[in-house]
Amino acid sequence: MIYRSLVRALITSAALAAGVLLAGCNSDEISLATNAKANQPVPPKLIAEMVVKDMDLQSPILVRLFKQEAELEVWKQDRSGRFALLKTYPICRWSGDLGPKVREGDRQAPEGFYSISPAQMNPQSAYYLSFNTGYPNAYDRSLGHSGSELMVHGDCSSRGCYAMTDEQIAEIYSLGRESFFGGQKSFQFQAYPFRMTPLNMAKHRNNPNMPFWKMIKEGYDHFEVTRQEPKVDFCEKKYVFDAVKAPDARREPVFEASAKCPAYVVPDEVAEAVRERQEADLAEVAKLVARGTPVARINTGVDGGMHRVFAAKLPGGNTGLSDGGSGLALLTFEKPPGTIPANVNPPRGPVTSPDQPFVASLAPAASPEPVTRVAAVAPAAQNTQPQNTQSEGFFSSLAHKMGFGAPADSTATATAQPAPAKPKVAEGKPPRPEASIPKAKGESKQASSRPPLKPAVTDAAAEAPAPAPAATKDSMVAGAPPIVSGNSFESRFSAAK
Repeated sequence: MIYRSLVRALITSAALAAGVLLAGCNSDEISLATNAKANQPVPPKLIAEMVVKDMDLQSPILVRLFKQEAELEVWKQDRSGRFALLKTYPICRWSGDLGPKVREGDRQAPEGFYSISPAQMNPQSAYYLSFNTGYPNAYDRSLGHSGSELMVHGDCSSRGCYAMTDEQIAEIYSLGRESFFGGQKSFQFQAYPFRMTPLNMAKHRNNPNMPFWKMIKEGYDHFEVTRQEPKVDFCEKKYVFDAVKAPDARREPVFEASAKCPAYVVPDEVAEAVRERQEADLAEVAKLVARGTPVARINTGVDGGMHRVFAAKLPGGNTGLSDGGSGLALLTFEKPPGTIPANVNPPRGPVTSPDQPFVASLAPAASPEPVTRVAAVAPAAQNTQPQNTQSEGFFSSLAHKMGFGAPADSTATATAQPAPAKPKVAEGKPPRPEASIPKAKGESKQASSRPPLKPAVTDAAAEAPAPAPAATKDSMVAGAPPIVSGNSFESRFSAAK
């Protein structure tokens, strides 16, 4: 297995070198190939965890994300062929409400199933590093939903995106990069309002988004019972999971999001396992409702959420719509896994109207206390290119040259889009009054002066403590492991060339 992984890496590196040579004097290709941020190696601590869990460095990954819990999970395929949880990352900031994105400018972070190809990975991001979620997918488009440039990125600032710390996104980016080296054509990104447990389904039973949530819960259940990436299709303006050709069919079913569903079946062993799980969940929901489980508030007027480990370090920190809310006594002794920028704003503010949720009426935040910045590993020239440039860059070229770029397949996931005329990442919004950095339409921002490389936070380089309420919970979130300089993508490229 190790030998096969090495062969795959060498073949990929050789193809990359050949592609750059064919590009001649294309300086952009060369600069991307040597991009220090994008080439940071997977931390040794995480590699050791892979060894314990019988995983290869370059085996496929899958990402799941939960708004209410403010957590992002990276799952990785082990040598048995099943996916196992590798690491859970607390989310620094997400915006909007629980529920899917509907239109450009609604501040909503997307929910649903998306596919991330190499062309969607952006090493030139204005928010350190990022990958495009691929919203809208075919289902979203069939309903007329609009929006663009919805990212998972660094900088802990969101207007329709999922924002991590720079250190976190560097680690997640490196895991995706290695999976592409191993031959994975794209990895699945699943975004949920909350963990699809009977308790959460009972609490949110009156939410108008429940029909949509029940639909994507089926895909959640498919993954839970199989530990395999569910195959995703769309027809009749709905999701279809793990569909295969019917026994009497002469050809594979062809799915179109707005068209009538073709004849298909779900493998018996999968369908039965999912049915048993769903029946058990429905029975538990009924019991919880009968016991008087309270209904969660709808449209609270709070803009998004933040994991408590980050909110605890901000003056007036609030987890918002994530677990705990405004009444949570935030922990004061947990160290956030990464550097919190000085301009971060915790969730706050009522909506201005039902037609324009989360756009204005956001009270100015108190100026946060300065935080201790972590020194860069190797300062380099600051990147000032727009975040979601979709030009024929490094990963795009790798995808096309290897033949697995971002094809339009049965999942109807989004491919790379042409570069916008102006830097843009998420939704166009009036600038938030408390923002310390002016923003143009979308989530583009002015070039930062901080170094482009940041090692993971260690015990010796913890954040300076900030005032926070007393603690009531004792869960701990480990800091990200240190980043070392060996075994980088750049070195592989140089060796191949």
